[in-house]
Amino acid sequence: MRARSPCVYLLASGRNGTLYVGVTSSLPARIWQHRNNVVDGFTQRHHVHNLVWFELHETMDSAITREKAIKAWKRAWKIELIEKSNPYWRDLYAEVCD
Repeated sequence: MRARSPCVYLLASGRNGTLYVGVTSSLPARIWQHRNNVVDGFTQRHHVHNLVWFELHETMDSAITREKAIKAWKRAWKIELIEKSNPYWRDLYAEVCD
């Protein structure tokens, strides 16, 4: 994975746990920030640190559009999206840092 690439991602506190949808231009760096509670906010308060899904985009505009769409989805749709590619809800952080 390139160090800088527009990306939409989903974090979870655990299987079927609390979900968080985000967008970034540097997935490894952003997930590191979440995991290390660098920024006060939702993921820190709710212990949402496991990267369970991500999607790369060509432009930041398309990533932001997709993030907004996913945020408007029902929870069941987000879970279905995760389980299509990650049925066991593995933490994918190590894969994006290689």
